[in-house]
Amino acid sequence: MQANFVIDLGEKAQVPIISFSATSPSLTSLRSSYFFQVAQNDSSQVKAISAIIQAYGWREAVPIYIDNEYGQGIIPFLIDALQNVDARVPYRSAIPSSASDDQIGQELYKLMTMQTRVFIVHMSTNLSSRLFTKAKEIGMMSEGYVWIITSGMTNSIRSIESSAHNSMQGVLGVKTYVPNTKELENFTVRWKRKFHQDNPTILNVELNVIGLWAYDAVSALARAVEIVGTTNFGFEKTNASSNLTDLETFGVSLNGPKLREALWGTRFRGLSGEFSLDNGQLQSSTFQIINVNGNGEREIAFWTPENGLVRKLNSTNTSTYSTSRYNLGPIIWPGDSSSVPKGWEIPTNGKKLRIGVPVKDGFSEFVKVTHDPSTNTTQVHRNFDAVVGDTTIIANRSNFVDFTLPYTESGVSMIVPIKDSERKNAWVFLKPLTWDLWITSGCFFVFIGFVIWVLEHRINEEFRGPPSHEIGTSLWYSFSTMVFAQRETVFNSCNQLLPMSTSLLRVGSMWATCKGSFVLGILKGMGFDETKLKVYNSTEECDELLSKGSANGGIAAAIDEIPYMKLFLGNYCSKYTMLESIYKTDGFGFAFPIGSPLVSDVSRAILNVTEGEKMKQIEKAWLGEQTNCPDSSTQVSSGGLSLASFWGLFLIAGSASLSALIISVSMFLYKERHKILVRFDSERSIWRRVRHTFRIFDGKDLSSHTFRKRAPQDISGIDSVHGIGASDHASPNNNYPPSPSSCSVHIEPHFDFSNSGTPPREYCHPNPNGHSFQLAQAIELIDHPNQEEPRIPEIAHENC
Repeated sequence: MQANFVIDLGEKAQVPIISFSATSPSLTSLRSSYFFQVAQNDSSQVKAISAIIQAYGWREAVPIYIDNEYGQGIIPFLIDALQNVDARVPYRSAIPSSASDDQIGQELYKLMTMQTRVFIVHMSTNLSSRLFTKAKEIGMMSEGYVWIITSGMTNSIRSIESSAHNSMQGVLGVKTYVPNTKELENFTVRWKRKFHQDNPTILNVELNVIGLWAYDAVSALARAVEIVGTTNFGFEKTNASSNLTDLETFGVSLNGPKLREALWGTRFRGLSGEFSLDNGQLQSSTFQIINVNGNGEREIAFWTPENGLVRKLNSTNTSTYSTSRYNLGPIIWPGDSSSVPKGWEIPTNGKKLRIGVPVKDGFSEFVKVTHDPSTNTTQVHRNFDAVVGDTTIIANRSNFVDFTLPYTESGVSMIVPIKDSERKNAWVFLKPLTWDLWITSGCFFVFIGFVIWVLEHRINEEFRGPPSHEIGTSLWYSFSTMVFAQRETVFNSCNQLLPMSTSLLRVGSMWATCKGSFVLGILKGMGFDETKLKVYNSTEECDELLSKGSANGGIAAAIDEIPYMKLFLGNYCSKYTMLESIYKTDGFGFAFPIGSPLVSDVSRAILNVTEGEKMKQIEKAWLGEQTNCPDSSTQVSSGGLSLASFWGLFLIAGSASLSALIISVSMFLYKERHKILVRFDSERSIWRRVRHTFRIFDGKDLSSHTFRKRAPQDISGIDSVHGIGASDHASPNNNYPPSPSSCSVHIEPHFDFSNSGTPPREYCHPNPNGHSFQLAQAIELIDHPNQEEPRIPEIAHENC
């Protein structure tokens, strides 16, 4: 109130008001242009305090502050800073400045009954000395406690009495950083000499930062006066009155506005560091982190707005903000302990935790609850501090509670029966496909073989020969193409042969889940038919339903969370098997209220159990060892695949094969159209035309690239077989000399002389020896209508 009153007077009189000890953030809310706060604002240190909280992972902290404007001013800023690092403030302890030691003790006893063991103290030096003395007396300065004091106390900690200082061992503090310069050392020596001259009975006095701020404030004012000048230092009277207490008679300073402007622009290096008053506030934001130990304090780190917690200033040039605990030096905690306190405890004299235990019928291996009829006759509805047991971690529940890390395997899976009897059936290999699919596959097998024969018969020697050879080659090629992988290696053959596990649910089979399980809602959301659902209450009932089967009033599969399914298999592993997970969950965990400090500690304890052999021992003890289970080759019962699953594939394969067949036949008819059509007349029967066309198709396509390379050799071979041109090459077994002249007859097809009556043309060519000639007759092979087979005239060699 006094500071506010003085600031208001300065605003009316237009006189700058300079304060070097007022640090409350509430003073800046007055927004007086004539008020200059030459001290660090208390709100500037809250981020340094929250960085310490974040570095050690503490989830809760309780502020203890003096109940006045100085103490209350920092609280809103402190709470916001803690919330930004996910730390809660479960309670705020306000102690009046006039509180007695008994009142302080009562408040501390109240704090002992709470779980939180991290306290932030913000109050005057005198009150804080009494607070720590009482805290040590009742045992709150022992191991496990964390005490953090603000700069208002650490800046004056050397002036605290030794008895109170001994009570503060292990306390952490945030202190205004003052760079050590030569000017500061010289000034401190002069000040101590002067102080001892004026106060010879006072020893071991130290100059704190408040004295340095006062010196810098006077220096800044002197600089401003030099700029403005000393003339016109007066007041302009507004109202004349003889009443000296009448504030309305205050005049207005003539040089006040100029002096204000000069202070705003004043910048220099003072004893406390760089001095500047932007918006009337001292701009200084670097803090030391100290640890009270022994007769003084130890520096353990620094905090800056740019780099956060650092071990030394200017040690690195990085601008990365860090809150790592490894940037802090070694700390001696309360109770002379070097172990970092976890920040909370379960108080022995506090309230007991109320634990909720969900009970699921049929699976007592996880949670087994026995009721005492004499004491537990009514159902109780209340709030709980934790829920333990088989509680599944799902997204919707995380909006209301905080979960620990899971302690079991996650996911929703399916149990299906094992049919061992099928393995002894000689026709079990037909089970994966239905009969209509087998028949369709066989027809396509023959059809594709026929298409391959049509495409390859005229151009490929492998598809020529006896009918049995051609049929076998075509069918074998079709079979190898459909069955054998040509190049690519096939992985995961089980997935190729077995349908997806969810197909059991989509083909109309009955299925079941445990009563009260959230899995029912999940499966409904996945689109499964609710009318095919059955509910079981125990593992025995589930075994009975699975044994009957879906066709006999039972079920084809049971669906539930993996821990329950593993528990079921522990008793019936020889009859059933678990398929892959069909839905992802995070497993079982413990639930706590949002923001509970127990979550992180319980999670660490769970990790210690699950990472070692302890969890395996627990599973063996409660879930059983599956030593009598069949091997992994056991087949799983599932429905066969039908034609409806592959009609698209057959449509594509059939269309491609039929298209290839039509294109090949069309190309053949077009290419051989002259041979097929020129010999026919209207009297020919269709069957004879078809036979003639097939004879042409059965021949080789000599224009194909597969025969083109061998064409010259084939033709010469044919001539020699028929004796044409034999005169050109004397037989080695012929003892007669060659004739001086010979005739060679060449057959030229497509010339018909029978109707015109023109005799065959003979061509005599002189022999290269000059004595013999070659006679060529142009003869056409005519299929006479009165004969079944075409007549080939005899060709005789004669001399010309």
